[in-house]
Amino acid sequence: MVKLVADVPLSTLSVSQWQNGEIVKTQDCLAEETPVALIYNGVSHAVMLATAQDLEDFALGFSLSEGIVQSAGELYGIELQVQSNGIELHCEIASERFMQLKERRRTLAGKTGCGLCGAENLAQAMRYPALLKTYRRFNASAIVTGLKTIQAQQKLQQQTGATHASAYVQADGTVSLVREDVGRHNALDKLVGALAKQELDRTGFIITTSRASFEMVQKTASAGVGMLVAVSAPTGLAVRVAEQCGLTLVGFAREGRYVIYSHADNIMNE
Repeated sequence: MVKLVADVPLSTLSVSQWQNGEIVKTQDCLAEETPVALIYNGVSHAVMLATAQDLEDFALGFSLSEGIVQSAGELYGIELQVQSNGIELHCEIASERFMQLKERRRTLAGKTGCGLCGAENLAQAMRYPALLKTYRRFNASAIVTGLKTIQAQQKLQQQTGATHASAYVQADGTVSLVREDVGRHNALDKLVGALAKQELDRTGFIITTSRASFEMVQKTASAGVGMLVAVSAPTGLAVRVAEQCGLTLVGFAREGRYVIYSHADNIMNE
């Protein structure tokens, strides 16, 4: 039986390290991934593999990103219960939203690589975001400033080298929030939840340390944020959806270079 570490984000392990022709004993930090069950009004909805921190943010962000609730106020309470085989997040939502959830209920096999696994039909899987309501422009220098700052705030990544991060960056490049997880989708859901709880404005943008897939674009746009900056590549579908919904999409983001894939006119050199 494999031992499960359910309620901590990282653990330490004695390892053997080969360096300069010698093998030495040392300690290594490992990111932990834990099964996290999202349960709505007593009914299990999804199980995701996630990092056991900021889980209330995760529950709220997942609920918003998946369209289970339309606003933070429709999620009345979250109770975290640690079990021997994982963590349960018991979410109490508005009765109207729960009835809608039951109508389109799906069971997800939580994976860090694909957020569509387990959807019952194509309409459920491909929930295209609505057109962003507010036109926004961004300074090119703010992207560079945000990229310079985010690494210092990735505490788990510094210790383990195994986590993704999503950060909310203000219009001037100041990083306001960072959330980390073994899964890129989970990190973004945690950030969306934190944004909703703190009621921050949506004049800034999001940086993700991963590639920009369709679902990363969908989650960003659904949160009302006008730009997604990814350190890796976007997919073709992500670019087309970003173009359609008015999201500025940036990929291959580095301090000295990045590629703008949609709505390039929204980025100003000032």
